[in-house]
Amino acid sequence: MVTSVELCGIKIDNPVIPASGTFGYGYEFAEFYDINKLGTFSFKGTTREPRFGNETPRIAECASGMLNAVGLQNPGVESVINNELPKLKNVFSKPVMANVSGFSIEDYVYTCARLDGQEQVGWIEVNISCPNVHGAGMSFGTDAESAAQVTRAVKEVTDKPVIIKLSPKVTNIARIASACEDAGADGISLINTLLGMKIDLKTRRPLLANKTGGLSGPAVKPVALRMVYQVFEAVSIPIVGMGGIASAEDVIEFMLAGATAVEVGAQNLIDPYACPRIIDDLPQIMQKYGIDDLSEIIGGAH
Repeated sequence: MVTSVELCGIKIDNPVIPASGTFGYGYEFAEFYDINKLGTFSFKGTTREPRFGNETPRIAECASGMLNAVGLQNPGVESVINNELPKLKNVFSKPVMANVSGFSIEDYVYTCARLDGQEQVGWIEVNISCPNVHGAGMSFGTDAESAAQVTRAVKEVTDKPVIIKLSPKVTNIARIASACEDAGADGISLINTLLGMKIDLKTRRPLLANKTGGLSGPAVKPVALRMVYQVFEAVSIPIVGMGGIASAEDVIEFMLAGATAVEVGAQNLIDPYACPRIIDDLPQIMQKYGIDDLSEIIGGAH
């Protein structure tokens, strides 16, 4: 059974990647198991400056998933380079995926340029779901030209593969993915969370301090799968699929839709052993469905 795949020119042992925001900077999970078992992981969304994040409460459970409004809490890129990556190096020997967020093109460029010089970073995953402070607060990922501008700007300052992470809050995600590919993106990852809300019946107010938050977990899987399928037909670069993945069967389903690799998000917060369990289950599920090599089934549902 061959579980290895090639993601933007870098071979990974398996396609299972913990998603940004659910795995910290890796070393916390290394206390539970050898994280070198993973294909790689996407570390916590990192910005140019440190961010405290939103007020609490900022996490809420809901049917078939969870809401989060953490607000990109992170120590800033300089602290990540000076403190987090050296600690990670002690427990993880593979290239890591750096997740980058920003509120202006200048933010993205600065952070990506700083991370480009880090040997441990294999890929840069650029989250364009952030509000554009120079574009009336509309996120970069909801407009094809804005998405392309970020892609072009980042590609000018890094030689590492750039994977653009797309927001599902759009009417035509394939068009935005195509714009990113035309601007030089090496890969696409999708989907980010959907916008949701929960109301506390006792206080009669939104439960989250931010009022709304990102919905993730099994509830979003059909939407994510549909969007991966659509983007696969629109681009020729690799896709990293995510949204409600909780089992080896889910991994196969996303790969058939067109994903080269997958990211596991909310499930890590429910079960810290979710990713190694999925990896251990993959050979058995491959055998069940007559799959000898995972790379051969990418886009097999088309």
